[in-house]
Amino acid sequence: MKPPSSTQPSEFDSSDEEPIEDEQTPIQISWLPLSRVNCSQFLGLCALPGCKFKDIRRNIQKDTEELKSYGIQDIFVFCTRGELSKYRVPNLLDFYQQYGITTHHHPIPDGGTPDIANCCEIMEELTVCLKNNRKTLIHSCLSPSIPV
Repeated sequence: MKPPSSTQPSEFDSSDEEPIEDEQTPIQISWLPLSRVNCSQFLGLCALPGCKFKDIRRNIQKDTEELKSYGIQDIFVFCTRGELSKYRVPNLLDFYQQYGITTHHHPIPDGGTPDIANCCEIMEELTVCLKNNRKTLIHSCLSPSIPV
């Protein structure tokens, strides 16, 4: 009789030894016009840079360099630290800092919503960024599907 395996495969396995190569396509940003709220700015939305999960294999350095080359100055991150680890970008906030991108980290657990105080804080920070003509981006852990 064969002994049971000490490890069981999991769909959440994030081993660094996976043979799949990083995606080479540029990170996609959807630009949401804010003219409906009397703002001349656009708000960028994109998937999680550097994400490695299931069939997604982004490169954190390449994605961050692309965001910087697009002129992104501020990024609002709603992923929790646990989600950043799950998607194999535990140092993403540090990467942004190294590239001179201001990070606004407001962790909201998957499926959760911010309380009123946190929601007001997010809106105030976002308003300041946009009023100061800063190129601003929001990302969550999932790909955006917002038509522009």
